[in-house]
Amino acid sequence: MKAIRYHQFGGTEVLRTEEVDLPVPGPGQVLVKVAATSFNPVDDHIRLGVLAEAIPTPLPITPGLDVAGTVVELGEGVTGIQVEDLVIGMFPLNQHGGAADYAVIAADSVARAPRTLPLVDAAALPLTGLAARQAAIELADIQAGQSVLVNGAGGAVGSIVVQLAADAGATVTAVDRPKHADRLLGYGASTVIDPLDLDAGPSAVGGPFDVVVNHVRLGPDDLAKLTAYVADDGIAVSSAGAVPADDQRAVRTASVWVQPNGSHLADLVSRLDQGRIALNIVDRRPLQELRGVHDDSAQGKLVGKTVLTVS
Repeated sequence: MKAIRYHQFGGTEVLRTEEVDLPVPGPGQVLVKVAATSFNPVDDHIRLGVLAEAIPTPLPITPGLDVAGTVVELGEGVTGIQVEDLVIGMFPLNQHGGAADYAVIAADSVARAPRTLPLVDAAALPLTGLAARQAAIELADIQAGQSVLVNGAGGAVGSIVVQLAADAGATVTAVDRPKHADRLLGYGASTVIDPLDLDAGPSAVGGPFDVVVNHVRLGPDDLAKLTAYVADDGIAVSSAGAVPADDQRAVRTASVWVQPNGSHLADLVSRLDQGRIALNIVDRRPLQELRGVHDDSAQGKLVGKTVLTVS
């Protein structure tokens, strides 16, 4: 079978299509015939080696943290999944494997694919959905009546956070460029505002807020300024650097470290099939163009979620 792999960290030139052996599922695993994977910005960082210390990963690496496809073989002890089931899943950050004809993944990391989306499009959900769910539900525990500020709301993860918060009954202020405004309002945001002038303070944007969710990479000084945007007894959750806590005001802080979870993914699939969340897929490209997708990401040319289809 074919897989895209790299044997050393570096630029996009390290990505190569290779013939490799068909993997065999071990206990608790399933073999999936891959229909699609998707690109996540962390793929680029891992390939460059900048996360090699934080996320030790043995080489060679087959990139692709997301997978959508058809189960073709079950490992020993797998229950609740059958051959020919359509599934989606996320690999651990130190494993990967979606950029291939077939992939082995832990059975407890997959969920049945959505019924309301083409299977290839469902590859856009796992990592982004799980990261958003961890931020909004597991860490922030957003509740009805709360005020929520989502910084970087137009991105793949931020967009789902907006929808989960609005679905919970919170009042959501979404922060991003004007080009995202109509989509974010459609997702349930009450207000969409331009990128923050952090020196202006929270009152300039209707704050402080019960919950601040940050998906914008900021320096330490700017992350510290975000603390003021959190109301007393509130929480700041960030996927792009830690926002400092404020013990005097009982402001808590938490960081997103996304991990596979089949049951949480099944919850997201249910929400998607019920129309409570939607995905913003802006491009679908064949897997053979993976190097080009990585190049476009490095040059800031990717404008949203890109799905990579496997023929």
